[in-house]
Amino acid sequence: MIRVFLTLAVVLYAVVVPILEVNDTHVFNPAWTPHAKIHEVWQLITNSVIGFYCLYLVWIRKRLIIPTILSMIVTGSFLMAYALKELYGGDMAFVNAPEKMVFGVNIGVLGFGIVFIGLVLCLMSEAQNTKGDNNE
Repeated sequence: MIRVFLTLAVVLYAVVVPILEVNDTHVFNPAWTPHAKIHEVWQLITNSVIGFYCLYLVWIRKRLIIPTILSMIVTGSFLMAYALKELYGGDMAFVNAPEKMVFGVNIGVLGFGIVFIGLVLCLMSEAQNTKGDNNE
């Protein structure tokens, strides 16, 4: 069950997010400075490579703790960036479009928040199952 959840979490940040952001609202947005675009593409590539490494660890090496922690870093970093957006002038709203909300919560915060909580639960479960095991 943990392997399946980790796979879904990775697919969200390593595949779905790049699909959603390689378009004219993000990577090809003419209003974005070239410097901002470099950071966006860097973040997408970094997160995807981390995600694919996590899948290798989960399915080939049969490891769970390290890929869970790495996935928590990726999803938790988004949540931190969202929480700190007032400090640096960040916003989830598109130019001339409102912020995408579900039940009054930003869709990214909702999705990554659910995934992050699930990852915390996975980590707690796996840590309990591997007490005394130094294979991670």
